[in-house]
Amino acid sequence: MNDLRIYQIALSQLQGIGPRKALKLVSIGGEIERIFHDSIPQLSRKTGIRESILAQMKREEAIERARLEVAFMEKNGIRVHYFLDDDYPRRLKQSSDAPIVIFSYGNVEMNPKRTVSVVGTRKATPYGFALCQEFIQGVKDAEVQVISGLAYGIDICAHLACVQQGTPTVAVLGHGLDRIYPSAHRKIANKMVDNGGWISEYLSGVTPEREHFPMRNRIVAGMSDAIVVVESKDNGGSLITASLGNDYQKDVFAFPGNVGQPQSEGCNQLIRENAAHLVTGSADFLKQMGWDQAPVKNKNLIDLNLDDNQKCVIELIEDHPRIHIDALAIRSNLSIQQINQVLIELELQQIISSYPGNYYQRA
Repeated sequence: MNDLRIYQIALSQLQGIGPRKALKLVSIGGEIERIFHDSIPQLSRKTGIRESILAQMKREEAIERARLEVAFMEKNGIRVHYFLDDDYPRRLKQSSDAPIVIFSYGNVEMNPKRTVSVVGTRKATPYGFALCQEFIQGVKDAEVQVISGLAYGIDICAHLACVQQGTPTVAVLGHGLDRIYPSAHRKIANKMVDNGGWISEYLSGVTPEREHFPMRNRIVAGMSDAIVVVESKDNGGSLITASLGNDYQKDVFAFPGNVGQPQSEGCNQLIRENAAHLVTGSADFLKQMGWDQAPVKNKNLIDLNLDDNQKCVIELIEDHPRIHIDALAIRSNLSIQQINQVLIELELQQIISSYPGNYYQRA
C-alpha cells in the first residue's frame, strides 16, 4: 500500500487521536506508515503516549475506511489536504485544534492572498441581506476570498453575491462531500466550484448532524484573516465563530443593528463587550484591515539572504496586514524573544514597518 493518502486519512480516523497526539505519532521518524505497523509498546516508548490510549486506536478499521474514501475521492474529483503538507491552509494550521485532514472539491485556493469569513443568522432580515450584499460588492476588487457555511440566511446570501460578481467563495460543510445540505442550495453550490468550492473535514457518508456545525465553525474562523458577523441572535452559531476568531487572534467585525431587534442582539452584544470591531460597510472594513491601500512595490525577497524564521514572519505579515506581535508569535510558533529579534532584523532591512501598539505591516 503505497498511497500516502490512505495513511493520512486513516490517521484522522484513529480513535482517541486528535491533532496534538497525531503530531507526536508522526514525529517518531517522519514515516506515517510506522504508526500503523509498529507495535503499541514501540509507539508508546517513542511518543510518550500511554499504551492504554494507543490500544484503542482501531488501526485496521481506520485503514479500511481510508481505502474506501480514497476510492470515493478518485471517482468524484476530491482532494485531501494533510496538515503537514504545503497545500494545507497555513492560516488554519496555526489553530491548535485544526483537523488532521480536510477535503476539498472544486477550485479552492487554500492559501489565498486575503480571506474573510462572512457569517450570520439563518433568519436574516431585509436589513441583514442588504448589508451582506453591499459588503460583498464592496470587497470585489480587494482580491478577497469569501468563506461561509452554505446555511440559510446570511451564509447563502454571501455565497450567491460572490457567484454573481465573480468573487472566489468557499463553503465549509458540516458533513461529507457526497451531499449538499440544505439541498435547496445545491444549484448555488454547484456554481461555486468554478471559482471556489466546498471543503469539509468529514468523510463521505457522514450526515449533517447538529454537533458537526459548531465544529465546522472552527474551520470557518481558522481559515480567515477576518470574520464579519452581519446579523446574529444572542445565542446564534455566528457568536461561536466570532469567539473562535478571537481565540485564534483573528480580526472580528460586527454590523450594529436596531436595539430590540432579535436578529441584531448578537452583533450588538459583540460590539458592547469589545469582542468585535463595529463596522458600517465594506469601505470601513477595508480601511480597518489596511486593504484599501494601493499596492506598494516590495523588495524582491529572492535577492535577500533570509532564514526560515524571517520568511515565515514575512508570509504572516503579508497575509495579515497590520498584524499584532502576539498573533505573529502564536502563528509562527516562535517565542516573543525570537519574534522581537526577527522583527528588528526585518525592519532594519526596510522589509516591514512598525506601527503603534506593536502592529506590523509589509513595507
